[in-house]
Amino acid sequence: MTGESRPLRVLVVDDEPDIEALIRQRFRRRNGGFEFAFARNGKEALELLSADPALEVVVTDINMPVMDGLELLGRLDSLGGRMVKAVILSAYGDLRNIRAAMNEGAFDFLMKPIDFQDFETTLLRTGEALEAARRGVEARDQLAALEQELEIAARIQVSMLPREFLPGWADFGIYGEMTPARQVGGDFFDFFMIGEDRLGFLIGDVSGKGVPAALFMAVSRTLLRATALQGVDPGECLRYANQTLRGQDNEGVFVTVFYGILDVRNGQLEYAIGGHNPPYLVSPRGPLKIIDEPGGVVIGLLPEGHYETGRLQMAAGDCIFLFTDGVTEAMDPEERFFGERRLKQALAANVGAAPRRMVQAMLAAVTEFTADAPQSDDITTLAVQWTPR
Repeated sequence: MTGESRPLRVLVVDDEPDIEALIRQRFRRRNGGFEFAFARNGKEALELLSADPALEVVVTDINMPVMDGLELLGRLDSLGGRMVKAVILSAYGDLRNIRAAMNEGAFDFLMKPIDFQDFETTLLRTGEALEAARRGVEARDQLAALEQELEIAARIQVSMLPREFLPGWADFGIYGEMTPARQVGGDFFDFFMIGEDRLGFLIGDVSGKGVPAALFMAVSRTLLRATALQGVDPGECLRYANQTLRGQDNEGVFVTVFYGILDVRNGQLEYAIGGHNPPYLVSPRGPLKIIDEPGGVVIGLLPEGHYETGRLQMAAGDCIFLFTDGVTEAMDPEERFFGERRLKQALAANVGAAPRRMVQAMLAAVTEFTADAPQSDDITTLAVQWTPR
C-alpha cells in the first residue's frame, strides 16, 4: 500500500465548502496515510495538479461551476502522461453521469452524502491500484532495457560465429547457419585451419536457453577453439575442455560437442564426440552413414570424461553433415517432431550437393514442416565436404 512508505496525496474537488471541513475533521487524527489538498472547480484542480506533481488521486464532484468534473477528467491527459487516478463524487441515482465518468477513465465512484468509511476504503484501494500501476510501468521499462541488452547480446553472439567460409580453398567446402530460438541462444559452430593442411570444425549445443546459455556458449567456443589450435587430437581437446569447464560454477549447465579435424590432402577425418547428436556421412557412393562411435559424455558436467579419437576415411565428394537437436526436435503446429526420418530424407535428396545447398535445403525442409509453429530450440547446421583437386 502506498501509505506504508509515504502519505497518499489526494486532491478533493468540490464547490461545497462543507466537504473540506468534514474531511479535515474526519482525518485530523488519522491523516498519517493521506495528505489532502482542495479545489472548488475543475479549473483550480488543474492548476493545483500542474503546480504539485505529488498529487496522485483526484476525488471530484461532477456538477461544479467554471469546469465540471467530466471536463476535468477529460483534461487529465494534459498532465503529460503523469499517473493520476480519479474517483467521482455523485448524488445517489445519478447513473448517467457516473457511467460517463467511468467512460472518461475514472477509477471508482462514491455517493453523496459521503460515507467516510467507504471514502477511506476507496482511497486505500485507489492507492494500491496506483502502486500496482507503477510497478507495471517499472517492469515494462525494465523489460524494454532487457530487450535492448538482449539485442546487443544477440549481435555480439552472431558476430562470434563464422561469416566467411574459406572460399579460396579448393580441397574442401564448408557452410553453416545458426538460428536462435530466442534473441540469444546456446548453439554454436566454428572452423579454422590448423597449420596449412588440416581443417578443424566443431558444433556445440549448450543446455538451456537465453542469456545463461549464450554466456556459456561463448566460454565453451573460445576454450575449444584455443585448445584445438594447439594441434591436439580431438579426444584430448574434449577431455581438456571438460576438465576446465567442470571446474567452473556452471550450476548444472553443460555443452554437447562434435569436433573433427579433416586432413585436406588425403581425406582422413579424426573426430571426437561429447554427448552430441552424431553427424551423418553423405556420400555419392553409398547410403547415409551415421558417425556415432566412439561416443563420449557431455562436456562440463562430470568430473572425469573419457573421450576417444575416432577415424574415418572420406572419399572425394563425401560430406559430413552436423546438426543440433533443434533440427530433429523442431515441431509442427500439432507438436510432432521433424525427427531423424525426415532429416535423412532431406539429406538423401541432396547427395552430392555443395555444403551451402545442403544446409539451406535442410533448413527449408524444417521451415516447411514447422509452418507457423513457434521455434522451441536453437537450430544449427554445418556441412563439410572433401573435394580434392
